[in-house]
Amino acid sequence: MKDFVDKHSIVRNIWGNSDTILLIFAGASAEFALNKAVDWLYFTGQLPKDPLSRLFSTVSYARQIVFSDDESALKAIQKINTIHTSVENKRGKPIPDWAYKDVLYMLIDYSLRSYELLERPLSYSEKQEVINVFTKVGKDMGLNELPKTYSYFDEIRKQHLKQDLNYGAYTKDLYKQYRKHLGIIRYKLLLETQKMLLPKHVRELLKLRKTGIMYLIIPVYKWCRYLKIDKLLKILILPTAYQKDIKALNIINT
Repeated sequence: MKDFVDKHSIVRNIWGNSDTILLIFAGASAEFALNKAVDWLYFTGQLPKDPLSRLFSTVSYARQIVFSDDESALKAIQKINTIHTSVENKRGKPIPDWAYKDVLYMLIDYSLRSYELLERPLSYSEKQEVINVFTKVGKDMGLNELPKTYSYFDEIRKQHLKQDLNYGAYTKDLYKQYRKHLGIIRYKLLLETQKMLLPKHVRELLKLRKTGIMYLIIPVYKWCRYLKIDKLLKILILPTAYQKDIKALNIINT
């Protein structure tokens, strides 16, 4: 059966490495907190109760789709749609189309940013490959008017960031929950990672300066990967409850 994403695609390299997925997770945690539609996640109560699990499930669904055949990927997308429809029925109104697109664009952008930060610059054609995969996901979800080229995506992504994000009460509360669930040291590490990874507008909304200690840590971590001692670092920096989940995501470098 045909794979949803070609086995040689750069998308599989990105989403088959737990290191890049952790960075995608860090970026998503910032934008979920700032998105004007975050009240939908508070409506179910799942996000404030256990924000790490809720964010992890979003990333896990995306990864599951990337490594599935066409039929299995479509089933996973249909399951996502069913979950969303159930929430819409309970609340009595639809989730905005732009909110779905924000999540899709977020996954695209942090896929690119995370890989380039840890590995190497991507070519335009590789970036286009990422666009093609995630717009395919978006179409299967029933979304329309998605960007067909990386150039247009880059333009529309900036527009969405300006229009759909703001710092509000939910943002403040969610970061409070991050600190509670991560602990002070891991929480500080999350902030340092976000300083390096987030787009300028997102950093400004969170009042995060661009410089930080991660610019020194990343080269050291790359060297640790080369020496095969990065697993020890992950044990130290990851909450115990999520270490097995993160290890299971690592397909490329096992």
